[in-house]
Amino acid sequence: MGRGDAEFVEFARAASARLVHAAFLMTGDHHQAEDAAQTALVRTYASWSRIRDDDAYGYARRILVNHLVDGWRRPIREYPTEEVPEQRRGDVADEVATRRWLTAILGALSPRERAIIVLRYYFDLPEAQVARELAISVGTVKSTSSRALEKLRSTGPRTADNQEACR
Repeated sequence: MGRGDAEFVEFARAASARLVHAAFLMTGDHHQAEDAAQTALVRTYASWSRIRDDDAYGYARRILVNHLVDGWRRPIREYPTEEVPEQRRGDVADEVATRRWLTAILGALSPRERAIIVLRYYFDLPEAQVARELAISVGTVKSTSSRALEKLRSTGPRTADNQEACR
């Protein structure tokens, strides 16, 4: 291993699960989330010698968000097929139902609203830092966050009925 590689491996092990989870919350697609987190880690590694003593996780998170936002600006064309993937049948654990419920209500938000909500409340970042990372004003973060939270509140609380609707 090269100099600093062991440090990066430790960093990647510690940060990858949280990056994947955040990307999943922003995209609603597990495979896309894994790809985005991998891209963020690759780009972080490329700059590792410069950023390892600073906030490496913040750098990786910023790369993750920018990568996802770029993808929303230039969406990948998908073509439907006749084949439907196998679906798991049977009892679904409460954790999976909760994840689907959360994904469904986050799916009602625009990409910008989702990015702001995830950065603000999942990463617990202050409004000013969210604004810097998304290159928007603090006022835009506040107003968009307020509208997004109102949309989420209007979907109603998590109940057995809306859990069933998300399955």
